[in-house]
Amino acid sequence: MPRLARPRATRAVPRTSRALTHALTHALTHALALAASVAISAATPHASIHAQAPASGTGEPWRIIPLPQSTVVYARDGSMIGEFGRQVRTSVALRTLPRWVPAAFIAVEDKRFYQHNGVDVIGIAGALKDAIGGDVRGASTITQLLVGNMHPDVIDRRDRGPGRKLREQQAALEMERRYSKEQILEAFLNTIAFGHGWHGIDAAARHYFGKPAAQLTLAEAASLASMPKSPVQYDPARFPARNRERRNTVLDLMVEQGFVPRAQAEAAKREPVRTVPNGGMTVTAPWFVDVVRLQAERAGVPVREGGYRIHTTLDPALQAAAVQALRDQLDALEQRPGWRHPTYAKYHAGADSAKRGKPAYLQGAVVAVDPGTGEVRALVGGRDYADSPFDRAVNGNRQPGSSFKPIVYAAALSAGLAPNAPVGDTAIAIQLPEGRTYSPDNSDNQFLGIIPLRQALARSRNPVAVQLAQQVGMDSVIALARRFGIRAPIAPYPSSALGASAVQPLDFVTSYATFANLGVAVEPRLVARVEDRAGKTVWTPPQAAPTLALDPRVAFIVRDMLRDVVDHGTATSVRRYVPARIPVAGKTGTTNDNADVWFVGMTPDLVAGVWIGFDTPKTITPGAAGGTLAAPIWGQMVSRWYGNRPSGTWTPPAGLVSVELDRQTGLPVDSTTSPERRYLEWFVEGTQPGAAAFTPWSLFRAGPVLTPR
Repeated sequence: MPRLARPRATRAVPRTSRALTHALTHALTHALALAASVAISAATPHASIHAQAPASGTGEPWRIIPLPQSTVVYARDGSMIGEFGRQVRTSVALRTLPRWVPAAFIAVEDKRFYQHNGVDVIGIAGALKDAIGGDVRGASTITQLLVGNMHPDVIDRRDRGPGRKLREQQAALEMERRYSKEQILEAFLNTIAFGHGWHGIDAAARHYFGKPAAQLTLAEAASLASMPKSPVQYDPARFPARNRERRNTVLDLMVEQGFVPRAQAEAAKREPVRTVPNGGMTVTAPWFVDVVRLQAERAGVPVREGGYRIHTTLDPALQAAAVQALRDQLDALEQRPGWRHPTYAKYHAGADSAKRGKPAYLQGAVVAVDPGTGEVRALVGGRDYADSPFDRAVNGNRQPGSSFKPIVYAAALSAGLAPNAPVGDTAIAIQLPEGRTYSPDNSDNQFLGIIPLRQALARSRNPVAVQLAQQVGMDSVIALARRFGIRAPIAPYPSSALGASAVQPLDFVTSYATFANLGVAVEPRLVARVEDRAGKTVWTPPQAAPTLALDPRVAFIVRDMLRDVVDHGTATSVRRYVPARIPVAGKTGTTNDNADVWFVGMTPDLVAGVWIGFDTPKTITPGAAGGTLAAPIWGQMVSRWYGNRPSGTWTPPAGLVSVELDRQTGLPVDSTTSPERRYLEWFVEGTQPGAAAFTPWSLFRAGPVLTPR
C-alpha cells in the first residue's frame, strides 16, 4: 500500500537504466515477499498485545512487544513538571482516542490499511510505476512501519537493500495474521517518534499541545500526523508554518478518504498551529524532579523503568516566580559596572567555551516551604540545569553567615533573656584553646555600645551574637539547631554563632519554619505519593510527627524580632517589593569574605530562603551583603506569588504580655517618647518590665566569659 501523495519538492530523476533497475529491484523484493507469504501457515487467532511479552531481539519481528514507558511527575495542582525514563512514552488504548486521531495517520500513511494483509500490492504497483517515471518512493504500510519501529535490531529501516525489505514484509504479513487491525494501529500510534525524545501519540500530545491524546482536536491530530515523515522538518514548535502547510494536506486527505466532512476540515485549517511552551511542562523544575526521582528510587520504587506517576508538593506559580527572580537578579548583577567575574551571557556566547561543562559564573539557589507541613513549594538548585545539574539547594553546603543568628537568639531567650535586655555591641576577645584570640567585628567596622537585644538582631551585630552563644553555651545552641532540623555538623566554636559552619540550604530554610509554627519543627517533604499505571498508590513517604523544638512564646518573640530586620534593619530592601499588608520576618546572612549571601524569611503562608555565591567560593563583590543581593530576589519572588491573594496573620500564643517600649532605649515609653520610636514589645509572662522576676541581666550573673578590649 503506497503512502498517500503529499506536497514535496522532489528533484526529477532521469529515466536512466539505474532508476529502472532500482524500481525493478523494489518490485522484485515485494514479489518475493508476497510469494513467501503463501508458504506461511494459515492465520492464527488474534493475540492480545499484553499477552505477547518477549523482548525485541528474539528473532520474531512480527511480535507486538511491551514498549518502554516513562514516569511522569506532577505538581500539586496536577500539571506536568517532569518526565523521565528509557523512552518518554505513555501508551494509551486506541479506544480512548478521538476517531480523527487514528484516521489522520491512516489518511497520510496507509489509506488502504483496512484492506491489505500487511503488504499493499496496489501500493507496490503504484510505487513501481512512479519509479519508472523517475519518482522513487516507498510503499510501506502501517504494519511494515510498526515492524521496523518496534524491532529496529532485526529490521533496520536504514538498510535499503532487498533483504531488509523481504524480512519486513514477511514480518508484516505474520503480524497481520496474529493481531487485529486495532491492535496494530494502537501499537503503531504508541511507537512513533515525534522528536525531542518523545515517543507515542500521548507524549507528543502532552509535550506539544499540553493535553493528553484523548483531548486532541482535529487540527492537532493532523499536525501530529504530519510528523512521521520528518519529525524535525515538521516540528510544530520550531516550524509552525511548515507544519501548518503539511497539516492542511493531511486534512485534505482525510476529506478525500471520507474520514471528516469538508466543512469540519476547512474549519480546522483556519486554526493556527499553537504549541505550549517548555515542552508542555507547567514550569521549569529539573532539580526538583531529580530529587523526587531519587527519593522514590531509594524507597524501592523503580520509577526509572517507567509507568509511574509521581505527585509532588511543588507550587508551579511559586516555582516560576523563584526561577524568574533568581534569573533577573543575577543577570542584572553581572551587568553592573566593574563586574570582573565570568558571566552567564559570555558563557553561552562561547567566550568561556574552554570552561564549558563547569560554569564559573555566579550561582544561586532558592527554597520555599509550607511552614505548617514542610511541603516544598519551590526548589531551584542553580542557574541553568543544562549547564550544571548539580543541585545547590540539596547537595550544596555553604556557610549561612548571620542568617544563623536567630537560633542563637532563640537559645538566649529560652534561657531567660528578655527581648529588650541591654546587650553590648563592643569589641571583645575570646581566647581559643590553641592559644589564638578570636575577636569578631561588624561589617560596618563600628560598635554601637549598649543597645536593646531587639536592635542587636535587627542590625546584625556580631559581638552580641557571639556573647549570647558563649553565655548559653555553644552546645545548647547546637542542640537547638538539631531540634530545628539542621543535620549538618556545627562546630563548637564561637564563630559558629555567626554562621561559620556550613549548612544544606533545604534543611536550613526549613528550620525557619520552627519560628513560623510557634516552635513546632517540620521536615521538608517533596513527594505526596507515587502511583502505578493503574492509579494504585505504591508509595507514600512517611510523615514525621511534628515535634516541639522551642517554647511557642519564645518562637513568637524571635519571629517578631525578625520582623524588625525587614522593617527597620538589614533587610529593608524586601519592602520595595512586598507590600506592608503582608507580614514578613527574616534574616540576612553574609560571610566574612563576601562569598556567600543569604536571606531567609517568612510570611504567615510561606518560609523561603535565597543563597547566592560561586561554586568555588570567592568574593562576589566588595561589600556584597544578603540585604542587597539575596533579599531582593526573595522580595520579587514573594511579591509575584502573592499578587492580589490575601495573606494570613500571626497571632500571639497564650502566656505572652505586651508592653509599649521606646525602640531606641528598650525602656517603657513616657510622655516624651515620640510616636516613631514607640513599638509594642512582647514578653514571656513574668519577664516584662515591672514584673517581680524582671532581671534582664540575670543571664550574665555567672560572671564574664569574655575579655573586653
